[in-house]
Amino acid sequence: MEHLETKILVVVNPISGDINKEPVIQKIKGAVSKKTDLKFYKTTGREDYKTLKELQADVQPDRILVVGGDGTVKLIAECFKNNNPTIGIIPCGSSNGLATDLAIPSNVDEAIQIALGNTFQNVDSLCINNSLGLHISDLGINAELIEHYSNSTVRGHFGYALNSIPTLLNTNAPYKFHIKTEENELSTTGIMLAFANSNKFGTGAIVNPTGKIDDGKFEILVFKKLDVANIIKILLGEVQLDPNFVEVIQTTGATVTTDKPVPFQVDGEPYGSIQSVEVAIQPNTLKIAVG
Repeated sequence: MEHLETKILVVVNPISGDINKEPVIQKIKGAVSKKTDLKFYKTTGREDYKTLKELQADVQPDRILVVGGDGTVKLIAECFKNNNPTIGIIPCGSSNGLATDLAIPSNVDEAIQIALGNTFQNVDSLCINNSLGLHISDLGINAELIEHYSNSTVRGHFGYALNSIPTLLNTNAPYKFHIKTEENELSTTGIMLAFANSNKFGTGAIVNPTGKIDDGKFEILVFKKLDVANIIKILLGEVQLDPNFVEVIQTTGATVTTDKPVPFQVDGEPYGSIQSVEVAIQPNTLKIAVG
């Protein structure tokens, strides 16, 4: 595959998914032409946004390859949102829900070829309290789990499983959610409320079967019941979601408030506990290489 006179920035999250990224880096180097201007940046968790903005001005990449999970893709989308970036994803995170929704394979060699290819899909994003969301964000029990997982030394799906039990045993759920959209207002009780721009959690759990990442709409999902065994299976992607378990509201914008602070996460990144969130769809904000 030839990429002549192309500037490519490769952003690598070295700790995502508990995967050694050095073999992936070598495969990327071997997949491009020697004439390609290839620049690598490894995230550190310290001032990554600032450094990447500086790299944008310095490198001015034609394409950005992301070696990581949903959180790393979100970081790139936020940094480069005003530059109409073309993004290629090599899914190497604990949470790869966006790649899964776009049918990007977990096989590294196949993912690299797609990431460097010339077939693209424009995707929507969500503006969530002035932050950017690409995939699924939620208030409640899954955000609690992600917060515990982020503080754990055990990564991957096993890390999720290990943190599921104490999360479910010690949760403050159920929560009272007050939802206002352009079409309706309602109050309801549940263990979790999700804003879904697609249909799967990063674990592969199907939570929004009718969701599409490019339809100019998103879904609010209110999960009603606290069934420990089934919730663990759903979070691990072992079963599809029972449609009787969730209430679905499709919209283009919403405000949600709660009676007490509720843990909140955006694309797999914990944001602490909040009592109010505003969400609006932003159509066709990113161009991602797909198979």
